[in-house]
Amino acid sequence: MLALLAVAELAGMSVWFAQSAIAPELQAAWGLDASQAGWLTSAVQVGFVAGTLTAAILNVADVIPSRSYFAVSAVLAAGANLLLLVVPGYEAALATRFFTGVFLAGVYPPAMKMAATWFVSARGLAIGTVVGALTVGKAMPFLVHALGGAEAAPVVWVTSLAATGAALLILLGYRDGPHAFERRPFRWALVRDVVRVREWRLVTGGYCGHMLELYSCWTWLAAFLAASAVSEASLWAFVAIALGGVGCVWGGAVADRIGRERLVNGAMAVSGACALLIGFVFQVPWALVAVACVWGVAVVADSAQFSAMVTESVPSHAVGTALTLQTSVGFALTVLTVQLVPTLAEAMGWQWSFAVLAAGPALGILAIRRLARGRR
Repeated sequence: MLALLAVAELAGMSVWFAQSAIAPELQAAWGLDASQAGWLTSAVQVGFVAGTLTAAILNVADVIPSRSYFAVSAVLAAGANLLLLVVPGYEAALATRFFTGVFLAGVYPPAMKMAATWFVSARGLAIGTVVGALTVGKAMPFLVHALGGAEAAPVVWVTSLAATGAALLILLGYRDGPHAFERRPFRWALVRDVVRVREWRLVTGGYCGHMLELYSCWTWLAAFLAASAVSEASLWAFVAIALGGVGCVWGGAVADRIGRERLVNGAMAVSGACALLIGFVFQVPWALVAVACVWGVAVVADSAQFSAMVTESVPSHAVGTALTLQTSVGFALTVLTVQLVPTLAEAMGWQWSFAVLAAGPALGILAIRRLARGRR
């Protein structure tokens, strides 16, 4: 069942960065600057925030069965992604990317909840595996772009078909595990009850620091590599991002042994250091690729553990809402840094544009240290 969830999440989330992989083609076709290209990615983030916030307020993840919620959302995300090939211009493309993000809100959080119904003692590894698959899925458009002759249509078609396949896989093959979470009727006050939990607030604080860095790294790594004259920039971006899948599985296994707080703080320390270091090797292609690959592993190795800590910090009937609300807050912050990086690049060049991202892990470490002290 974990393998099924991992494959479904890999395929379902592949539509997220479809427009990032074909950004050069869209810029040439519509005469876009770097900031406008960034907004095509940010539109997905904004849509995801809108979708998760609405789902949290309406308790959707705790009221509707996860299998149905995932399947319908994945099909709708595939359809919205496919519209990217027929829209007349930039403004319409923004709308399609926004709705792609809205529908992906029903693909990401429910999958983590579904994995948690099958595991207790190894929950960190299980959710890490799902998030690792998600990471590889988000890297897939860059691989398709690298192999497809730098054309837009193959990227969009492959990712949309993959998301549709994910819906069918979950609808036909998934069932809840023996540790299914309690279900209750809709309550307006459920979000308030979640926010009142101190552990949830501190875990979410650490998650926000992690997210300030993560999506800017993923969104702009290919552009950064291309600006430094690394050959096959899209392919190396895929490799670096996809290695994060290994980092997620490794992080989950280690977190179950040494504790989630120690793992996430160690991963954030390494990823923050990479954000600072990568500018120093900008002119050395082999060293730049090496740092990018290490960063790709570390930047997401902790991601699943924030979700695992949430499942352990709130009442069982609120787990879906708590996960959805956490992702909503974290993704809202990504809009800022996804736009900040290209703005810095235009002002002072790509070399030092990633250094500012190190502030995110630093703030995240402070929040998790407070959490660990409180638990002790």
